[in-house]
Amino acid sequence: MPRMRRHWHASVPLALFASLFPWLAACAAQTGKSNAGNPNPNTAAQTQGSDPVLVGAGDIATCGQLDGAEATAKLLDQIPGTVFAVGDLAYPDGSEENFAKCYGPTWGRHKARTRPAPGNHEYHVGGASAYSHYFGAAAGDPDKAYYSYDLGQWHVVVLNSECAEVGGCAAGSPQEKWLRKDLTEHPQLCALAYFHKPLFSSGGKHGNDLEVKPLWDALYAAGAEVVLNGHDHDYERFAPQDPDGKSDPDYGIREFVVGSGGKDSHRIMGKPQPNSEARNDDTYGVLKLTLHPKSYDWQFVPEAGKSFTDSGSAACHEPQNPKSVRRIH
Repeated sequence: MPRMRRHWHASVPLALFASLFPWLAACAAQTGKSNAGNPNPNTAAQTQGSDPVLVGAGDIATCGQLDGAEATAKLLDQIPGTVFAVGDLAYPDGSEENFAKCYGPTWGRHKARTRPAPGNHEYHVGGASAYSHYFGAAAGDPDKAYYSYDLGQWHVVVLNSECAEVGGCAAGSPQEKWLRKDLTEHPQLCALAYFHKPLFSSGGKHGNDLEVKPLWDALYAAGAEVVLNGHDHDYERFAPQDPDGKSDPDYGIREFVVGSGGKDSHRIMGKPQPNSEARNDDTYGVLKLTLHPKSYDWQFVPEAGKSFTDSGSAACHEPQNPKSVRRIH
């Protein structure tokens, strides 16, 4: 009997395992399939609750040569979030036909999530009427083409750097007064702005554009973090600086020139401007910003086949004179 009991205890688990093996194998296989499709069980929840993304570029679709615009549109296909299109979107002249046949088949497939800014080419025909008609309410008042919106806990301001078309950009101009009022009425800790022509640029074609400096003055006074531009067909990142171009790591604005959206001609960089930290003039790509409640991450995503990239993170800051502009956390 003792030997029979030992034999019974040994054989039953083996028999039980053998009977359960097909079921265990099936479960293991199903678990493997599940993990392969979703390696992080919390991915869905993280995606639903993640911080917003702002992604885009300027200087995009050239009729007759859409390879660059298609290359960057494919990047957008893989990156969720709000798309910023920062001017000169449809070459050569921003006409109805240019938008329909050139921008439309490329970046136009992301039109529903795009918040655009006009560039100089949008005003070549009909005072940017084709641009306003194409984007509708998403482009703001067609007579102004400047507006603002909130994205997560950030306030985003879209400006019109074609100053002559909207009564100027000088201090006291309608747009500058609107900007100061808008920033006062939306006192988030973190704010950014985008418009086509950059105040600072090392681009060999255009370079600095001092006409937009009063807009920078207003943004700097309000404690804005980031300015995004295009115009020069390249990518450039600056260290935080004040509107006079002086390094200001505590209160300065970080500017990105992202004229890398696909225009059919890259342009050679000129002499680097002070505070320029990263530059590239041979790669199409988009800038991806992840907007956290009190900070942001940036990443330049290059077209397929190119290796240049640029990335980093920074915290939001209070304005230099907190008493002049109320901020909330």
